[in-house]
Amino acid sequence: MTRLLTLFLAGSLTLPALSQNNADNYFKLNRTGFNQKNAYTTTGYVEQRWRVPGNTGFNESIYYVEKILKNAGFVLQKENEQEAPMTYRLETRPLKQDTWEPIDASATIEGESTPLIAFKTNRNMIPINCPSTNGNVTAEVVYINKSEISKIGTMDLKGKILFSETSAGSLLNQAAKAGVIGVMGYNLPAYTQPEKHQTSIQFGSIPSKSTAWAILLSYAAKEKLKAACQKGKTMVNVNIQTKSYPSTELTLVANVRGSVKPDERFVYSAHVQEPGANDNASGVGCLAEMARLYASLIKTKKFSPQRTMTFLWGTEISATQRYIVEDSVRAKGILWGMSLDMVGEDTKKTGGSFLIEKMPDPSAIWTRGEDKHTEWGAGDVKEENLFPHYFNDFILDICNQQGRFAKWTVNANPFEGGSDHTPFLRNKIPGLLMWHFTDVFYHTDNDRLDKVSATTLKNVGVSALTAGMTLVNADENTALAIAKTVAAAANTRMNAEFLLSQKAVKDGKDLTQEKHILETWRNWYVTALTTIGDLPVKKETTRVGSNLKFLVLDLEKTTGDMLEKLGK
Repeated sequence: MTRLLTLFLAGSLTLPALSQNNADNYFKLNRTGFNQKNAYTTTGYVEQRWRVPGNTGFNESIYYVEKILKNAGFVLQKENEQEAPMTYRLETRPLKQDTWEPIDASATIEGESTPLIAFKTNRNMIPINCPSTNGNVTAEVVYINKSEISKIGTMDLKGKILFSETSAGSLLNQAAKAGVIGVMGYNLPAYTQPEKHQTSIQFGSIPSKSTAWAILLSYAAKEKLKAACQKGKTMVNVNIQTKSYPSTELTLVANVRGSVKPDERFVYSAHVQEPGANDNASGVGCLAEMARLYASLIKTKKFSPQRTMTFLWGTEISATQRYIVEDSVRAKGILWGMSLDMVGEDTKKTGGSFLIEKMPDPSAIWTRGEDKHTEWGAGDVKEENLFPHYFNDFILDICNQQGRFAKWTVNANPFEGGSDHTPFLRNKIPGLLMWHFTDVFYHTDNDRLDKVSATTLKNVGVSALTAGMTLVNADENTALAIAKTVAAAANTRMNAEFLLSQKAVKDGKDLTQEKHILETWRNWYVTALTTIGDLPVKKETTRVGSNLKFLVLDLEKTTGDMLEKLGK
């Protein structure tokens, strides 16, 4: 045991544990009040709809959540969100291009009675923006290897269907010049295990106003069509029905006003578009139930918020980004952001685990030891992009408390990006992602309601709402408890990184670089600890500042000892 461990444990004895603070009471309220059946039912309603911003399925999902808010006691905002304790508003914006929605489709090899593929069983077979065929179309299918795509311009393909084992979008870019009427593509990543889940198709898109149509194939359909083409001339009958039309984009925003600092807030975001159940009907359903429960706690006076809580449903990333940047005064008061994306998974069916994607810390640059990226892949994080803050370890601690209570597995991954947490970070606001990965059904039409767990929805909802309630009403004891959590996390991390660097140096790695890694972690945690100073709604004494100063000095001194020992 290094000196760092001894010092931190000794220095932490005067700090209250978070479990002894208000969070315990919030956990009890939320575990009792969160109705997982409500969250699951909303998830099921949204999952049935193919959701693109502005289309029927997207709008119906928004209106369904609006009804939940109204029944919970939220009132329609007329002029500003401060006019009532609980308000909501529907923001509308004209779409720059027509929205799109699928109606029906099928593709059948001539001479066979059963479709090769059909929309009823594979609703991702039609890529977004795909035009209709205007009735049944029968044409010859020409199969080419991926290596031959560059030769498409020299081929006689007028009036034919081009088929290859590559993405339909990239295939279409080449094939349209050759006069094809349509393309059939296949492109599934290995983590979806297509040879095992042979009916899966990941949704995709093609450029709007394309003159040729496209069909996305499952592994089973691809293999069958390929075998037919290799036997000889293959004719396929295709019927695609879609529609495009001018529309407006909806964003739903609900607020519960804080009584002490109403301009400071915690913002939750769940995106509505994408056609899956876990991605992201689960986020919509979980957040809707969180908002309903929160309103109930307010109305029954079981909780009185001192800062504002905001719930947002809209288009992924862009709706959150607009919420932050369209009102500079409001943006200054956003203290925390959280994205709920793919939060209801039955991991026995989907694989992977529940994850907290951390704000950028050094593990996003030096991913080693127990840290690992998901199959999503690492983001482009440099040292100047690191975001030191207590939010990472606080949220992990809250989720782990729920995990111990409910026997629910909680893990974390280094920052990768790609969801509604990124606009917060882009605008220098602490933001985290709650999600699951790797999911073998990710973005596929097998991401259906049977892959969703009502129990997981509750675990995520209880954790997320407990965290928000703790922070919007944070007092000095809350700050001291979080300081203890962050100090313990720093202790664990520095010990782990020291051992990794010690081994790296013995294995011949550069000593200067290994010292730099330890110094970067130290600096990250020093700054993370100092951010706790602004947490209490009211500053009553100097206890928080004094304890933080003590912990920072401990961290700096013991890291110095580590750096000295590393070079010997």
